[in-house]
Amino acid sequence: MTPPTAVERVVAVVVTRHRPELLRASLTALASQSRPVDHLVVVDNGPDQPAEEAVRACGLPVTYLPSERNLGGAGGFALGMLHALALGADWVWCADDDGRPADDTVLATLLDAARRHGLAEVSPLVTDMADPDRLAFPLRRGLRWRRNRSDFRGIEILPRYASLFNGALFRADALDAVGVPDYRLFFRGDETEIHRRLLRSGLPFGTCTQAAYLHPEGTTEFEPILGGRLSAQYPGNEVKRFFTYRNRGYLMAQPGMRWLWPLEIVRFTWFFLVTRRDPAGWREWLRLTRAGRRERLTRA
Repeated sequence: MTPPTAVERVVAVVVTRHRPELLRASLTALASQSRPVDHLVVVDNGPDQPAEEAVRACGLPVTYLPSERNLGGAGGFALGMLHALALGADWVWCADDDGRPADDTVLATLLDAARRHGLAEVSPLVTDMADPDRLAFPLRRGLRWRRNRSDFRGIEILPRYASLFNGALFRADALDAVGVPDYRLFFRGDETEIHRRLLRSGLPFGTCTQAAYLHPEGTTEFEPILGGRLSAQYPGNEVKRFFTYRNRGYLMAQPGMRWLWPLEIVRFTWFFLVTRRDPAGWREWLRLTRAGRRERLTRA
């Protein structure tokens, strides 16, 4: 791992599409960091609608990359991260257009934690934009679900856990070992795939509980089953269900995640056939999951 120097260059990467107001708020927070971002790369998957003006007005040195083809979150981050490396980044800081750092010390806190603990990647806690004391995505520790920032009082680093890509900070040479997101996944599951690669790489990484990244609450898609002991993900529209189930099928065929497949069968069979009484939904889930497992990764 490259030792830290006084001239390390941090390049932030943001992926956006058709959300200029959210993008503007995100870029404002990035530009206000006490440890300034050295350069900003924005990948715009929807340049038919005005976002470039917000990018140019953010006050940071910027590279604007419009894509006439929607690359999704996976392709957008892959393009942006590779461009950041080509610019000479020592650190690549990932952000989405619908989230933002909770305060102006987030980048400085992440860098400090990474250096003191020798981390190749470090993430902030991702908290609910509407209620910053609660987590946007509940985190399971042992047998308990943790839902509040206060649950981590006295703990600075959660090793081998990271919510990607919301505020995730990668050392450049970590990306040499882990790679960039798989464009074939388009969106949904690309962050889980990178987390899987981090785990298998043997690189040290984790979450710094002293830093927070605001994001819309993300539990509405999860339906409790078996008295709340398990949950099943059921996105609210057909497109999200397509990519969620197909990509998860692909992931569960990969080394390090194959053990989940028997649990997934039980979980979704119960959800569709017992909870929802929806045989057609179960057949569609099975079809999409099988397609992913066989790497039939078309968009249709």
